[in-house]
Amino acid sequence: MSLILGIETSCDETGIALVEDGRRVIAETLLSQVDIHRVFGGVVPEIASRKHIEVIYQLTRDTLAQAGLDMASGRQQIDAVAATRGPGLMGSLLVGMGFARSLTWAWRKPFVPVHHIEGHLYAAFLGERVPQFPFLALIVSGGHTQLVYCPEPLRYELLGTTRDDAVGECFDKVARLLGLPYPGGPSIQKVAQTGNPDACHFPRAMRDSDTLDFSYSGLKTAVLYMLRDHPDLPVPDVAASFQRAAVDMLLERTEQAIARTGCERLVVAGGVAANALLRESVQQLGVEVYLPAFRWCLDNGAMIACAAHYRLQAGCADHTLSASADPSLDLICSGQAG
Repeated sequence: MSLILGIETSCDETGIALVEDGRRVIAETLLSQVDIHRVFGGVVPEIASRKHIEVIYQLTRDTLAQAGLDMASGRQQIDAVAATRGPGLMGSLLVGMGFARSLTWAWRKPFVPVHHIEGHLYAAFLGERVPQFPFLALIVSGGHTQLVYCPEPLRYELLGTTRDDAVGECFDKVARLLGLPYPGGPSIQKVAQTGNPDACHFPRAMRDSDTLDFSYSGLKTAVLYMLRDHPDLPVPDVAASFQRAAVDMLLERTEQAIARTGCERLVVAGGVAANALLRESVQQLGVEVYLPAFRWCLDNGAMIACAAHYRLQAGCADHTLSASADPSLDLICSGQAG
Protein backbone atom coordinates (compact mmCIF):
# COMPACT_ATOMS: atom_id res chain seq x y z
CA MET A 1 0.00 0.00 0.00
CA SER A 2 1.22 3.51 -0.78
CA LEU A 3 0.01 6.84 0.52
CA ILE A 4 1.24 9.76 -1.56
CA LEU A 5 0.85 13.50 -1.04
CA GLY A 6 0.37 15.21 -4.41
CA ILE A 7 0.99 18.92 -5.01
CA GLU A 8 -0.12 20.76 -8.14
CA THR A 9 0.86 24.41 -8.77
CA SER A 10 1.52 24.59 -12.51
CA CYS A 11 -0.75 27.57 -13.20
CA ASP A 12 -3.44 29.25 -11.10
CA GLU A 13 -4.83 26.37 -9.01
CA THR A 14 -3.20 25.18 -5.81
CA GLY A 15 -4.15 21.54 -5.45
CA ILE A 16 -3.15 19.24 -2.57
CA ALA A 17 -4.30 15.64 -2.18
CA LEU A 18 -3.59 12.38 -0.38
CA VAL A 19 -4.11 9.31 -2.58
CA GLU A 20 -3.86 5.67 -1.54
CA ASP A 21 -2.50 3.09 -4.00
CA GLY A 22 -2.99 5.46 -6.94
CA ARG A 23 -6.75 4.96 -6.80
CA ARG A 24 -8.45 6.14 -3.62
CA VAL A 25 -8.51 9.85 -2.79
CA ILE A 26 -8.27 10.08 0.99
CA ALA A 27 -8.35 13.87 1.23
CA GLU A 28 -7.97 16.85 -1.07
CA THR A 29 -8.14 20.63 -1.13
CA LEU A 30 -8.12 23.00 -4.08
CA LEU A 31 -7.89 26.78 -4.28
CA SER A 32 -8.68 28.32 -7.65
CA GLN A 33 -7.52 31.82 -8.56
CA VAL A 34 -10.08 32.29 -11.34
CA ASP A 35 -11.81 35.19 -9.59
CA ILE A 36 -8.46 36.95 -9.09
CA HIS A 37 -7.38 36.68 -12.73
CA ARG A 38 -10.79 37.19 -14.34
CA VAL A 39 -10.42 40.97 -14.25
CA PHE A 40 -7.29 40.64 -16.42
CA GLY A 41 -8.92 38.25 -18.91
CA GLY A 42 -6.24 35.61 -18.24
CA VAL A 43 -3.64 34.40 -15.77
CA VAL A 44 -1.03 36.90 -14.57
CA PRO A 45 2.03 34.75 -13.75
CA GLU A 46 3.46 36.90 -10.94
CA ILE A 47 0.11 37.11 -9.15
CA ALA A 48 -0.39 33.37 -9.53
CA SER A 49 2.96 32.43 -8.00
CA ARG A 50 2.52 34.84 -5.07
CA LYS A 51 -0.88 33.36 -4.28
CA HIS A 52 0.57 29.84 -4.28
CA ILE A 53 3.13 30.99 -1.71
CA GLU A 54 0.39 32.45 0.48
CA VAL A 55 -1.80 29.35 0.63
CA ILE A 56 0.26 26.19 -0.01
CA TYR A 57 1.24 25.52 3.61
CA GLN A 58 -2.27 26.01 4.99
CA LEU A 59 -3.87 23.92 2.24
CA THR A 60 -1.42 21.11 2.98
CA ARG A 61 -2.28 21.26 6.69
CA ASP A 62 -6.00 21.26 5.82
CA THR A 63 -5.57 18.22 3.58
CA LEU A 64 -3.66 16.31 6.25
CA ALA A 65 -6.31 17.27 8.82
CA GLN A 66 -9.04 15.79 6.60
CA ALA A 67 -7.19 12.48 6.85
CA GLY A 68 -6.71 12.81 10.62
CA LEU A 69 -3.03 13.69 10.25
CA ASP A 70 -0.75 16.61 11.01
CA MET A 71 2.78 17.43 9.92
CA ALA A 72 4.28 15.13 12.54
CA SER A 73 2.07 12.09 11.93
CA GLY A 74 2.26 12.70 8.19
CA ARG A 75 5.96 11.95 8.38
CA GLN A 76 5.15 8.51 9.77
CA GLN A 77 2.31 7.53 7.43
CA ILE A 78 2.97 9.21 4.07
CA ASP A 79 5.24 7.20 1.78
CA ALA A 80 6.22 9.89 -0.76
CA VAL A 81 5.59 13.47 -1.82
CA ALA A 82 4.96 14.40 -5.46
CA ALA A 83 4.77 17.74 -7.25
CA THR A 84 4.28 18.98 -10.78
CA ARG A 85 7.64 19.62 -12.40
CA GLY A 86 6.30 21.08 -15.66
CA PRO A 87 5.08 22.30 -18.01
CA GLY A 88 3.49 25.45 -16.64
CA LEU A 89 4.35 28.89 -15.33
CA MET A 90 7.90 28.93 -14.00
CA GLY A 91 7.13 30.89 -10.84
CA SER A 92 4.15 28.71 -9.96
CA LEU A 93 6.10 25.49 -10.60
CA LEU A 94 8.94 26.67 -8.37
CA VAL A 95 6.57 27.18 -5.45
CA GLY A 96 5.19 23.64 -5.59
CA MET A 97 8.54 22.01 -6.31
CA GLY A 98 10.29 23.92 -3.54
CA PHE A 99 7.62 23.18 -0.96
CA ALA A 100 7.46 19.49 -1.88
CA ARG A 101 11.22 19.04 -1.77
CA SER A 102 11.34 20.75 1.64
CA LEU A 103 8.76 18.30 2.96
CA THR A 104 10.58 15.28 1.58
CA TRP A 105 13.87 16.46 3.08
CA ALA A 106 12.26 17.03 6.48
CA TRP A 107 10.32 13.77 6.39
CA ARG A 108 13.13 11.71 4.79
CA LYS A 109 10.70 10.47 2.13
CA PRO A 110 11.07 9.98 -1.64
CA PHE A 111 10.29 12.93 -3.89
CA VAL A 112 8.49 12.19 -7.15
CA PRO A 113 8.45 14.91 -9.86
CA VAL A 114 5.48 14.51 -12.23
CA HIS A 115 4.71 15.83 -15.70
CA HIS A 116 1.54 17.91 -15.61
CA ILE A 117 -0.05 16.18 -18.62
CA GLU A 118 0.89 12.78 -17.23
CA GLY A 119 -1.11 13.78 -14.18
CA HIS A 120 -4.13 14.55 -16.35
CA LEU A 121 -3.80 11.14 -18.02
CA TYR A 122 -3.80 9.35 -14.69
CA ALA A 123 -6.82 11.31 -13.44
CA ALA A 124 -8.85 8.70 -15.35
CA PHE A 125 -7.47 6.06 -12.94
CA LEU A 126 -9.19 7.71 -9.98
CA GLY A 127 -12.68 6.56 -10.98
CA GLU A 128 -14.55 3.31 -10.60
CA ARG A 129 -13.44 2.12 -14.05
CA VAL A 130 -9.72 2.02 -14.71
CA PRO A 131 -8.42 1.90 -18.31
CA GLN A 132 -6.24 -1.03 -19.25
CA PHE A 133 -3.14 -0.54 -21.37
CA PRO A 134 -2.78 0.09 -24.22
CA PHE A 135 -5.06 3.10 -24.67
CA LEU A 136 -5.30 6.24 -26.75
CA ALA A 137 -5.39 9.59 -24.94
CA LEU A 138 -6.92 12.84 -26.16
CA ILE A 139 -5.35 15.62 -24.12
CA VAL A 140 -7.34 18.86 -24.23
CA SER A 141 -6.48 21.86 -22.07
CA GLY A 142 -5.65 25.53 -22.19
CA GLY A 143 -2.08 24.83 -23.23
CA HIS A 144 -2.22 21.42 -24.91
CA THR A 145 -4.16 19.60 -27.60
CA GLN A 146 -2.54 16.24 -28.29
CA LEU A 147 -3.26 12.66 -29.26
CA VAL A 148 -0.98 10.27 -27.37
CA TYR A 149 -0.73 6.49 -27.62
CA CYS A 150 -0.02 4.85 -24.24
CA PRO A 151 1.12 1.24 -24.75
CA GLU A 152 2.15 0.70 -21.13
CA PRO A 153 2.57 2.69 -17.90
CA LEU A 154 4.83 5.75 -18.26
CA ARG A 155 5.44 5.17 -21.96
CA TYR A 156 3.99 7.65 -24.45
CA GLU A 157 4.01 8.03 -28.22
CA LEU A 158 2.91 11.37 -29.64
CA LEU A 159 0.56 10.92 -32.60
CA GLY A 160 -0.61 14.49 -33.13
CA THR A 161 -0.39 17.91 -31.57
CA THR A 162 -1.63 21.44 -32.18
CA ARG A 163 0.33 23.59 -34.61
CA ASP A 164 -0.84 26.83 -33.01
CA ASP A 165 -3.55 27.50 -30.43
CA ALA A 166 -4.62 24.74 -28.08
CA VAL A 167 -8.36 24.13 -27.95
CA GLY A 168 -8.72 25.59 -24.44
CA GLU A 169 -6.76 28.66 -25.48
CA CYS A 170 -9.08 29.06 -28.44
CA PHE A 171 -12.12 28.92 -26.15
CA ASP A 172 -10.61 31.72 -24.04
CA LYS A 173 -9.88 33.93 -27.06
CA VAL A 174 -13.30 33.42 -28.63
CA ALA A 175 -14.99 34.14 -25.30
CA ARG A 176 -13.16 37.46 -25.24
CA LEU A 177 -14.38 38.23 -28.77
CA LEU A 178 -17.94 37.48 -27.63
CA GLY A 179 -17.64 39.63 -24.51
CA LEU A 180 -17.88 36.61 -22.21
CA PRO A 181 -15.90 36.28 -18.97
CA TYR A 182 -12.72 34.29 -18.42
CA PRO A 183 -12.30 31.32 -18.40
CA GLY A 184 -13.81 30.84 -21.83
CA GLY A 185 -14.71 27.15 -21.69
CA PRO A 186 -17.45 27.34 -19.02
CA SER A 187 -18.67 30.73 -20.31
CA ILE A 188 -19.13 29.53 -23.89
CA GLN A 189 -20.71 26.24 -22.81
CA LYS A 190 -23.28 28.07 -20.68
CA VAL A 191 -24.25 30.59 -23.36
CA ALA A 192 -24.26 27.94 -26.12
CA GLN A 193 -27.04 26.02 -24.36
CA THR A 194 -29.60 28.45 -25.80
CA GLY A 195 -27.92 28.88 -29.20
CA ASN A 196 -28.28 27.25 -32.61
CA PRO A 197 -25.11 25.28 -33.47
CA ASP A 198 -26.03 25.43 -37.18
CA ALA A 199 -26.41 29.21 -37.28
CA CYS A 200 -22.82 29.88 -38.43
CA HIS A 201 -20.59 27.79 -40.63
CA PHE A 202 -17.09 27.68 -39.21
CA PRO A 203 -14.20 25.77 -40.81
CA ARG A 204 -12.81 22.47 -39.57
CA ALA A 205 -9.10 22.93 -40.18
CA MET A 206 -6.78 20.37 -41.79
CA ARG A 207 -9.54 17.96 -42.79
CA ASP A 208 -7.56 16.84 -45.84
CA SER A 209 -4.25 16.48 -44.00
CA ASP A 210 -2.60 13.08 -43.57
CA THR A 211 -1.30 14.04 -40.13
CA LEU A 212 -3.14 13.82 -36.84
CA ASP A 213 -2.22 17.40 -35.93
CA PHE A 214 -4.69 20.09 -34.89
CA SER A 215 -4.98 23.78 -35.74
CA TYR A 216 -7.29 26.22 -33.97
CA SER A 217 -5.99 29.64 -35.00
CA GLY A 218 -8.09 29.60 -38.17
CA LEU A 219 -11.27 28.86 -36.24
CA LYS A 220 -10.59 31.77 -33.91
CA THR A 221 -10.02 34.07 -36.89
CA ALA A 222 -13.21 32.82 -38.57
CA VAL A 223 -15.20 33.83 -35.50
CA LEU A 224 -13.54 37.25 -35.56
CA TYR A 225 -14.53 37.80 -39.20
CA MET A 226 -18.04 36.48 -38.62
CA LEU A 227 -18.59 38.99 -35.83
CA ARG A 228 -17.09 41.79 -37.92
CA ASP A 229 -19.27 41.04 -40.96
CA HIS A 230 -22.44 40.13 -39.04
CA PRO A 231 -22.45 42.20 -35.85
CA ASP A 232 -26.13 41.49 -35.18
CA LEU A 233 -25.71 37.73 -34.82
CA PRO A 234 -26.96 36.48 -31.43
CA VAL A 235 -24.07 35.63 -29.14
CA PRO A 236 -25.60 32.23 -28.16
CA ASP A 237 -25.74 31.20 -31.83
CA VAL A 238 -22.11 32.14 -32.46
CA ALA A 239 -21.03 30.40 -29.24
CA ALA A 240 -22.94 27.22 -30.08
CA SER A 241 -21.62 27.15 -33.65
CA PHE A 242 -18.05 27.71 -32.47
CA GLN A 243 -18.31 25.04 -29.79
CA ARG A 244 -19.66 22.53 -32.32
CA ALA A 245 -16.79 23.26 -34.72
CA ALA A 246 -14.14 23.02 -31.99
CA VAL A 247 -15.47 19.67 -30.74
CA ASP A 248 -15.93 18.32 -34.28
CA MET A 249 -12.23 18.89 -34.95
CA LEU A 250 -11.32 16.91 -31.85
CA LEU A 251 -13.65 14.08 -32.79
CA GLU A 252 -12.45 13.83 -36.38
CA ARG A 253 -8.79 13.54 -35.41
CA THR A 254 -9.54 11.13 -32.57
CA GLU A 255 -11.56 8.89 -34.89
CA GLN A 256 -8.65 8.84 -37.34
CA ALA A 257 -6.24 7.95 -34.53
CA ILE A 258 -8.49 5.10 -33.40
CA ALA A 259 -8.57 3.73 -36.95
CA ARG A 260 -4.78 3.95 -37.33
CA THR A 261 -3.89 2.40 -33.99
CA GLY A 262 -6.75 -0.07 -33.67
CA CYS A 263 -6.97 1.01 -30.04
CA GLU A 264 -10.22 0.08 -28.31
CA ARG A 265 -9.85 2.35 -25.28
CA LEU A 266 -9.86 6.15 -25.15
CA VAL A 267 -8.94 8.44 -22.24
CA VAL A 268 -9.99 12.08 -22.54
CA ALA A 269 -7.95 14.29 -20.22
CA GLY A 270 -7.44 17.96 -19.36
CA GLY A 271 -9.66 20.90 -18.51
CA VAL A 272 -11.65 20.81 -21.75
CA ALA A 273 -12.63 17.22 -20.88
CA ALA A 274 -15.22 18.88 -18.62
CA ASN A 275 -17.06 20.21 -21.70
CA ALA A 276 -20.49 18.57 -21.84
CA LEU A 277 -20.70 18.42 -25.65
CA LEU A 278 -17.30 16.73 -25.87
CA ARG A 279 -18.11 14.26 -23.08
CA GLU A 280 -21.34 13.30 -24.83
CA SER A 281 -19.84 13.14 -28.32
CA VAL A 282 -16.86 10.89 -27.55
CA GLN A 283 -19.28 8.21 -26.38
CA GLN A 284 -20.30 7.77 -30.03
CA LEU A 285 -16.82 6.79 -31.24
CA GLY A 286 -17.37 3.06 -30.78
CA VAL A 287 -14.63 2.46 -28.18
CA GLU A 288 -14.46 2.26 -24.39
CA VAL A 289 -14.23 5.84 -23.10
CA TYR A 290 -12.70 6.87 -19.79
CA LEU A 291 -13.41 10.37 -18.50
CA PRO A 292 -12.24 11.78 -15.17
CA ALA A 293 -14.87 13.10 -12.80
CA PHE A 294 -15.49 16.80 -13.35
CA ARG A 295 -13.47 17.82 -10.28
CA TRP A 296 -10.44 15.94 -11.61
CA CYS A 297 -10.58 17.38 -15.14
CA LEU A 298 -9.14 20.68 -13.92
CA ASP A 299 -5.71 20.96 -12.31
CA ASN A 300 -5.66 19.13 -8.97
CA GLY A 301 -3.35 17.38 -6.55
CA ALA A 302 -5.05 13.98 -6.76
CA MET A 303 -3.98 13.42 -10.37
CA ILE A 304 -0.36 14.23 -9.45
CA ALA A 305 -0.40 11.78 -6.56
CA CYS A 306 -1.99 9.12 -8.78
CA ALA A 307 0.69 9.46 -11.47
CA ALA A 308 3.37 9.49 -8.77
CA HIS A 309 2.18 6.10 -7.51
CA TYR A 310 3.10 4.53 -10.86
CA ARG A 311 6.34 6.50 -11.07
CA LEU A 312 7.34 5.31 -7.62
CA GLN A 313 6.64 1.71 -8.62
CA ALA A 314 8.90 2.19 -11.67
CA GLY A 315 11.73 3.57 -9.54
CA CYS A 316 11.43 7.12 -10.86
CA ALA A 317 11.79 8.96 -7.54
CA ASP A 318 14.26 11.83 -7.32
CA HIS A 319 16.31 10.75 -4.31
CA THR A 320 18.91 13.49 -4.80
CA LEU A 321 16.31 16.29 -5.00
CA SER A 322 18.07 17.51 -8.13
CA ALA A 323 15.06 17.69 -10.48
CA SER A 324 14.31 21.27 -11.43
CA ALA A 325 11.12 22.95 -12.58
CA ASP A 326 10.80 23.01 -16.36
CA PRO A 327 8.07 25.21 -17.90
CA SER A 328 8.37 23.44 -21.27
CA LEU A 329 8.92 19.87 -20.06
CA ASP A 330 8.24 17.33 -22.81
CA LEU A 331 5.84 14.47 -22.03
CA ILE A 332 7.48 11.95 -24.35
CA CYS A 333 10.98 12.54 -22.95
CA SER A 334 9.72 12.39 -19.36
CA GLY A 335 8.56 8.75 -19.58
CA GLN A 336 10.16 5.90 -17.70
CA ALA A 337 13.53 7.60 -17.65
CA GLY A 338 12.10 10.12 -15.16
